[in-house]
Order: sequence, then C-alpha cells, then structure tokens
Amino acid sequence: MTDVADLIVTGSVIRTADRANPVVEAFAVRDGRILAVGARSDMEGLRGRRTRLLEVGDAAVYPGFVDVHNHHALAGRTDLFELSLAPSLTLDQVLDRVREKAADLPEDAWIVGGAVATTLLPALANTASRRRLDEASGGRPVMLMEDSRHNRWANSRALELAGITAQSIPDAGVTLLDPDDGTPSGVLLEAAGIPVQEAYDRTGGLTPQQHAAASRRGVEILNSYGVTTFQDAGVSVDILRALADLDGADELHAWVVSSLLINDEIFGFDPIGAALLDRGEEFRSRHHRPDFVKIFLDGVPPAHTAAFLDPYPTDAAHGAHFHGETTMTLDELTGWLRAVAERGLGAKVHCTGDGSARLVLDAAQRLRSEGFTTPVQIAHGQFLADSDIPRLAALNVSADISPFIWYPGVIPQALADVLGDRAEHSQPNRALLDAGALVAGGSDWPVSESPNTLEGLQGLVTRADPLGRAPGTLWPEQAITAEEALEVFTINAATAMGLGAETGSLTPGKSADFVVLARDAIAGPADEIVRTPVVSTWFAGRRVHGH
Repeated sequence: MTDVADLIVTGSVIRTADRANPVVEAFAVRDGRILAVGARSDMEGLRGRRTRLLEVGDAAVYPGFVDVHNHHALAGRTDLFELSLAPSLTLDQVLDRVREKAADLPEDAWIVGGAVATTLLPALANTASRRRLDEASGGRPVMLMEDSRHNRWANSRALELAGITAQSIPDAGVTLLDPDDGTPSGVLLEAAGIPVQEAYDRTGGLTPQQHAAASRRGVEILNSYGVTTFQDAGVSVDILRALADLDGADELHAWVVSSLLINDEIFGFDPIGAALLDRGEEFRSRHHRPDFVKIFLDGVPPAHTAAFLDPYPTDAAHGAHFHGETTMTLDELTGWLRAVAERGLGAKVHCTGDGSARLVLDAAQRLRSEGFTTPVQIAHGQFLADSDIPRLAALNVSADISPFIWYPGVIPQALADVLGDRAEHSQPNRALLDAGALVAGGSDWPVSESPNTLEGLQGLVTRADPLGRAPGTLWPEQAITAEEALEVFTINAATAMGLGAETGSLTPGKSADFVVLARDAIAGPADEIVRTPVVSTWFAGRRVHGH
C-alpha cells in the first residue's frame, strides 16, 4: 500500500493556517510530508500496522512557527562561546559580569558578547566609562554589542588593537568622542565598530567546528520554541558552510533561507557583495536555501542613522534639518535589486525609517516596471508614511516585522528619546493587512532576547509587552486578531521567504512541520498567549524537541 501513513496526528484542535480548511481533527504524514488532513474518520484508511499514532488530546497542534528574520548563528555563538548579557542590566552589573568573565581567561584573551542596552550608550560615551571597562577586564580587549546589534562598546585595549585613535578614526559609521578630551570613547556606531570586529577576527575567531556548533545550538533553541523555518538576515561564508554541513549530516532540523550580504554596516564579514553572491550556490542543500540577499539601507533611529522623510527633532549634534541618510541612492539600490533579480534571488532590505522604506518602494516600482517579480522584503518596516502603505501590496513588497523589539520596552524608549511623539506611531500592522500587504513575522533574535514566537503573537494582538516588563501599549489601534497573528508567523512568513509551497501550513503535500502546544493559545485570553508551554516540535514528521 503506497498510501499508508507513517504517522497520524489527532487532537481536539489542529489549526492548519490554511484558510480553505482552518481547523481539523487529524492529519496523516508519509515520508516527512502531509498526506491528508480532515476528520479522524478520514485517516482510518491510511492507517497500517506500522503507523505511529500521536493523540494530543486537549493540547493543540499548530503549523511549525516561521521566523522571517533572525540571526541564529550569532545567537548560538553568544550562548556557547561569548558573554551573554541581558539588555536590562545596569552599567555596574555589566561591569561585574565582565569582571567575572575575565577571572577565567588568559591575560590576552578577548571578551566579546552582548547585549548592552541602547539607553546606556549616552552614559558610556566618555573616557571614564571606558576606563571602568578597562579595569573590569584586567586590561583584556573587550567588545560588547548593544541591543540593536548595530553598535559596539569597546575598551582601550580593543581600540588599540583596532588602530582607533584620536588621529585615526574610522571613515565609516560614527565614533563617539569624549566631550572633554576629544578621544574615542569606545562607543562605535554602525560600521565604525567593524575595525574592532576585524581585530578580534585576526586572533582566530571560531573554528569551522565551532561555527557548526553555533548554528546547531541556534536551531536547537529555535526548535524549543516551536520554530521549524527561519530566514537568517545576514550570513557569512562560515555560517553558510555550517548550515550546509549540518544538513549534509542530517542535523539541520529546520528549513533555512539565508540572506547574502550586499553591504555590511555592522558585522565585519568578508566576502560580501558580488563575491559572496558568486559563492552562494556552493552551500545550497536540501533544507538550506541561499535564496535572498541582505541590503542595509539605513541604520537605527537611536543612533540617528535611520533615514526619515521628516527631520529628527533638533539637537546640538545634528541641527534642525537632519533626516538621516541612506547607504545607497535610488539608482544604486535599483541596480543592485536588478542584479539580484537576474540571479533569481530575493532581497531583504533593512529600513528603520520611513525615508528608507520609501526608497525601497520607489526602487521596487522601477523593478516591477521592468518585469521582474523577485521577492522584496522591507525589514522592520516600523515607520511607514500613510501614503506608502498601499504601495506594499501594489508592488508585491512584503513587510518583515519584529514585534519582539517594538512593544513597550528598552528599544521603544530609546526611539521615544530620539523621536519624541513620532515614536508612538510605529508598526502600522492593522493598516498593512487592511491594505492587502503580506505581513511576515520575525524575532530579530538575538536583538530580541528570545525567539519565542508566542511573545510575537501576543504583542501583535495586545500591542503591550507580553512579559509585563514595561507598562502601556503602543498604538493599540494597530492591533490585529490572534488568527491573523498566527498567519503572520506561519504561512505569511513562509510565503515571504519563498517557502510557501514547502511549509507554513498543514496542507497536503507540504513538509510535516508542526508544534504541539499545551493548549489552544490563540483561543484564550490574549494576555495569556505567551504562557502556553511548547510540548513538542516536529520537523519533516520527526520530533526534534520535547516529548
């Protein structure tokens, strides 16, 4: 019998994220694919002597969660090999953690890790704070990322090894100087931090085995939250190789779409651009698809590196008419998108200001007029002009959103400190959905502290901090329904990254990727979604987490 199932799953609530058949009682799996969905009685003819049965009872089954934007290997690396810091730590607490780490290291060893809160940066941009970091590290070089992962805090020894002095300041990015003596403070914004990253890399960095371990650990953590598909938003050759090697050893328990860096404002990877695109196909494997590129079109608002249509509020450093800048002109961006489309790749474009978002839409309009249908994602899309919202659907540009980093908390506070009242009107997700845009959910982990999709679901519905760390709501009129939020983190995200035919819903023919939750999370109170335990996670019909 060719239609005998390997596995039949039954339960009270199975949500498929397929609008044609949204809730079913059962589904059957064969060779890692969904064979059939429907009523329990529909599965009887597919049951054989060796068919395994999974009866979940009052638990609920959802499609495996899909994360359209994370940095799994960076998170895995921090977890295994670096100093892991919660952004909620004070300066004194950060220094204590550095001191503890230094006690176990050789005298010349680097201390790297993160994340330091964005809101701490102003207090760090001085010689006194840098010297406190020197003391805590015992003179060892230190490089800590802040929570957006766009900026770094380095101590004196790290600056020395990077060749950063008052007479030799990086051309790119912004090096914050001590206001009293004019020397580099150690706070390095955007690409100004890359020389420090390169100095660390010259000491050897990670071995290929450690890169593989970092990716394996990143996927393992994602699986623990029910995530079975994700897009890494900026990869190196080392990460590409690690993913392909894991897949070749049957140890990659997720669909992965990699984004090849066109430009690099923060990571310090080499090669990037055309040289990296030329190598992408080397690393394609069964579950790993190097199908996208990543373009940084601007930075982040707290550092005044995001590009806005209206100027930032007046301040002493930037004056009254500062809008921020994009890394490319319209012609340059269009040229890259055209070159990418000719290779058959999609583009994820980092935009945190409404000015950079408009530039993407203008470039996409040119691209579509030339007949190119390549996928384009606006990554973050947190600020959009009202007149641009309908353009996403019209131009088939998807919104890659990360609710983990915009509901009330450290980063929104940093936005408010810089933008004032404008910060209260970010992430117009209700308006995007109503306009027909494809809205896809991502965690941006480890910019977010956790890739727990349930946090993202709850944030989309309540517009409040799911963990109760900060009071208030953010533009509550832009809330969406729980059912819509589930689509955002399943079929929508899979579609945005080009995997809608493979996964994202429990539909016959697709990969049998699903998560078993202790209860039907989205059917209960919205402020209880995040408290729902993950019982087990299944990828291609195999359990990869839980029991």
